[in-house]
Amino acid sequence: MNELLRRIKPAVFVGSSRRDLQAFPAIARREIGQALFEAQLGDHPAGAKPLKGFGSGVLEIRKNADGGAYRAVYTVRFEGVLYVLHAFQKKSTKGIATPKLHLDLIKQRLRQAEIIHRASKDVKS
Repeated sequence: MNELLRRIKPAVFVGSSRRDLQAFPAIARREIGQALFEAQLGDHPAGAKPLKGFGSGVLEIRKNADGGAYRAVYTVRFEGVLYVLHAFQKKSTKGIATPKLHLDLIKQRLRQAEIIHRASKDVKS
């Protein structure tokens, strides 16, 4: 058990991502939560795919539930921490692409995660 606890990366929710995830239907929240936990353990969740346009280390979890498409985006770019950048219901009728509004918010929150990470490293030093 102690080995498992040592492997778990803390999850930091950026912006409203925790509140947004909590608003998902129970089945989507449970499945995305499980995938995030697997990522905290350093595993690659089965439903996680790299988010196009962000390079390595930014992943998207996709779950369809209750007739809706739910997404959570996280990054493992920063050592020892998993940052949940965004959680949203995809409502676009224009194919499978993530709408620009969401991509812009993810970019902004990725920058925020970098600032948070740098600041936390400075505090620990």
